Amino acid sequence: MLIVRRVQESDLDPLFELIQKSEYGLTTLKVSKEELESRIERSLFAFSQKSAKPNGQPYVFVMEDLNNGKIVGTCSIYSKIGGFEPMYSYEIKESVHQSSDLDPPVEHKIKVLHLREEHDGPTEIGSLFLSPEYWGGGHGRLLSLARFLFMAEFSSRFEEEVVAEMRGVVDKSGKSPLWAALGSHFFQIEFPKAETLTSQSKKFIADLMPKHPIYIPLLPEGAREVIGQVHENTRPALSVLEKEGFEFKNLVDIFDGGPTMHCKMSKIRAIQRSCSGHVAGIEKEVVDGRLQIVSNARLDFRVCLGKTAWDQEQVTIDQVTALRLALKVGDKVRCMDLRPSP
Repeated sequence: MLIVRRVQESDLDPLFELIQKSEYGLTTLKVSKEELESRIERSLFAFSQKSAKPNGQPYVFVMEDLNNGKIVGTCSIYSKIGGFEPMYSYEIKESVHQSSDLDPPVEHKIKVLHLREEHDGPTEIGSLFLSPEYWGGGHGRLLSLARFLFMAEFSSRFEEEVVAEMRGVVDKSGKSPLWAALGSHFFQIEFPKAETLTSQSKKFIADLMPKHPIYIPLLPEGAREVIGQVHENTRPALSVLEKEGFEFKNLVDIFDGGPTMHCKMSKIRAIQRSCSGHVAGIEKEVVDGRLQIVSNARLDFRVCLGKTAWDQEQVTIDQVTALRLALKVGDKVRCMDLRPSP
């Protein structure tokens, strides 16, 4: 019995224990306990505000197994990235090189990495991690999509442009082919160290990262091959986002080359097709209902899978779902299908 809910102060120790299992490349989870505590505090303040504009607030969620009380997953929404700490990425562009003096004339289109610094950035979804023993069974999908129900209900808190920086190719020892070929020459530190530093400050990126374009054909083959590619364990998360409407627009991470996926908030499938209504009835079992992701549509946010039966804007839910989400008749809910319909 799994629920996704907003983080609580008491989650600090179990959440820190959970993220110690995360692998290299999950940059936003490579934080100290003190940094995690600060993030939780800022998240609690963000949830406590009755209204808020996107200003960089983190909204942190956890997945809890109600059978044993364990925190088994986490994800976040960062209402806006940029500002004093800009968003850095490489944009893949084409550079045309030609000469008509040769016979025959020569024209080459060469892909180039251009450093991009963005201060007025979009909303970012990230920090998604599920304990390996809970992989499969739709648990990762539930964890990922729960954020979109919150965004649908409280859309004014977020930018219209939404991005997700996907983990690039990094091996179990923390070796990144792109970092080895590029970043390591300018930073002179190992990838895991650079990954940790970005959670503390991004100033060192502005100080040390080369500002000139990088011609991709000049990089080693191993580095070229991973640009825009995701880590093997990240493919399911990428697939979920692609089915929700996210697209690759030639922006990649400057460290590991992982792709940045983009989608307008209003175009995200889960947000477009979510249903908002009020609880008309609570039954022991909803016989003719369908399985949906159900949220309590409150800032004290809780989400789980449950059976629903809709009649226009009125919905009947089962008792177990009502208990998990602390719902009563008359309360507002927001629901969506777990998987996209054809």
